[in-house]
Amino acid sequence: MHRKAWPLCVLVVARVSPSSSSGKGSAHMTATTYLFLACAGFFAGLVDSLAGGGGLISLPALLAAGVPPHIALGTNKVQSCLGTSVGVARYLKRRLITPSIAVPAAIAALVGSVGGARVALLIPSDKLMMLIPPLIIVVAVITFFRRQFGAEDHFTKASRRDRVMAVIVGGVIGFYDGFFGPGTGTFLVFLFVLIFKFGFLRANANAKLVNFGSNISALISFALAGKVMVLPALIMACCNIAGNYLGSGLAIKKGAALIKPVFGLVLAGLMIKILFFS
Repeated sequence: MHRKAWPLCVLVVARVSPSSSSGKGSAHMTATTYLFLACAGFFAGLVDSLAGGGGLISLPALLAAGVPPHIALGTNKVQSCLGTSVGVARYLKRRLITPSIAVPAAIAALVGSVGGARVALLIPSDKLMMLIPPLIIVVAVITFFRRQFGAEDHFTKASRRDRVMAVIVGGVIGFYDGFFGPGTGTFLVFLFVLIFKFGFLRANANAKLVNFGSNISALISFALAGKVMVLPALIMACCNIAGNYLGSGLAIKKGAALIKPVFGLVLAGLMIKILFFS
């Protein structure tokens, strides 16, 4: 997976010259700022590989570094895309990704994200933002008041209904990712456990592939519009790759015992972000 994904991401980034990014250019960043972004990229990859939600770390870091919001979004997609491909590769190697579910969901997510991005141009995202906090509460209650939720993997074989549901889940989550975005991977993990009876480990692995699909279309759009700062993106990507590699290894080794608590922390971070920083 990663051998095919990397050339695509790198090709897209290569189309954007450093001078094409308006606002504060990467040439004005200090070594300390680059170090700060590198650390943010690493921890974003680590958290994202365990439970999704890495963007809650990397995107605020880019904004704190003085990167304009629209360019920060594009730059964040580059480092996230490259980092996620490594996590996907490790999960594929361990046969934790279920193609009959993940592939149709990923394709639907790619299409859905395009639609979501177009609708976002017409409808203010704050309309949707009002619905997210109650949704987070529902997810948290189901996850943590049912102790066995996601603790074991009860999935056997994909039925026709499962494949249809995979397309629906992928399309809806992809639309949300294109329209609004925060917590996409986290909501995917939850839905995979709830609908397909995956354990948290398998749900997380499959969510990575689907999230990668929805990210690709957004990445291409940002890059072709010149909304990527190449050097910060590549520095963060290298560290995000390291974080994803470490995190996916920990997830494979520890399973739901580690993933579930991190999942809870991401939900809390998402709630704080939406209530106080949106």
